[in-house]
Amino acid sequence: MIHKVFETFREWIDSRHEYAKAWKGRTGKKIVGYFCTYVPEEILYAAEILPVRILGSHEPPTVTEPYIFAMFCPLCRDCLAQGLKGRFDYLDGIVEGQSCLHLRQTFNAWRLHIPIDYTHWIHVPHGVQTPHAIPYLSQELAKFQQSLEKWIGKKITNEDLDRGIKILNRNRELMRRVYEYRKLDNPKITGLEVMEMVLSSQMTDKEEHNKLLEQLLQELPNRKLDRNPGVRLMIIGSEDDDRVFMKNVEDLDATFVIDEHCTGSRYLWNDVVPNEDRLLAIATRYVQRVPCPSKDWPEFTRIQHAVDLAKQFRIQGALVIQNKFCDPHGIEVPPLREALKDIGVPTYPLEFDVTVPWGQFRTRVEAFLETLTGLEELF
Repeated sequence: MIHKVFETFREWIDSRHEYAKAWKGRTGKKIVGYFCTYVPEEILYAAEILPVRILGSHEPPTVTEPYIFAMFCPLCRDCLAQGLKGRFDYLDGIVEGQSCLHLRQTFNAWRLHIPIDYTHWIHVPHGVQTPHAIPYLSQELAKFQQSLEKWIGKKITNEDLDRGIKILNRNRELMRRVYEYRKLDNPKITGLEVMEMVLSSQMTDKEEHNKLLEQLLQELPNRKLDRNPGVRLMIIGSEDDDRVFMKNVEDLDATFVIDEHCTGSRYLWNDVVPNEDRLLAIATRYVQRVPCPSKDWPEFTRIQHAVDLAKQFRIQGALVIQNKFCDPHGIEVPPLREALKDIGVPTYPLEFDVTVPWGQFRTRVEAFLETLTGLEELF
């Protein structure tokens, strides 16, 4: 039954640490944590290492200030708090792909203050729009591969890389197929369910996740949701894994029919195109992927992508979210809102912290939804 599929996604998220420990005990293989989706999981899968994304628990962080500035974003502080509290004590290593200053500090504080066997920093170029970005990243990935080979004591072959690429591409392809069911007048899946699908893929063995996705895609065409889809919304901006917020908004006669953040569509929107040079193929994917704002310059290419999604999924309004103190996303909020306004899509900004003040947010979101339904009645 389809509800069992969603229950499993939810269970994998809620019991992510227990899942990882059980996987490790069952396979005897290593687990590496990563903070940012610019880390090429293909290479970790090629090395038979399970990558798991390090995310927070949405508890007020009380242990991080000796190690990281309080004015850094809630995501990086919450992630570090989980490490300091020992919740990721099963990790054999951590890897980070250069993203923002805040996550760099989290990586360095973890490396310095939390016992860990292996660490590696991948210098992912910020200037992904330059012609030098792909060859540069390819060289960085070669260093990463060599570092892993030294650590695990064996070579990573082209066949290994092919396997890693195949697993990741299959996972992305299946999730994109699920996204197609959000385009319908009456979507067959809610925004919360999609978030749990994508989040669980970042925390579990993707081969296992792929099997569940295949089951979901068999049953989804015949699904009928017993709910009013209401207002068609986009959620866009900083990293967001706040499932409580998603549920609360969708309980207000609304449905998130599309998302654009790194725990959603940005994670899965493009694949690795096969190439004789496997590392070059992987580098090309990560340079040409839908960019994080920390890399989306001198032109804001992601904004056009957001506009295209808004049209494809026929949204009526967008919640533009920004994690507190997240400068890269903050910089793009004005042009993003202006671009959506130009195609007739109203937007509303919300600033997220480690915990979300739903009482205040509810009033604001309800007012925004009322303006959208009011506009519909006028036309």
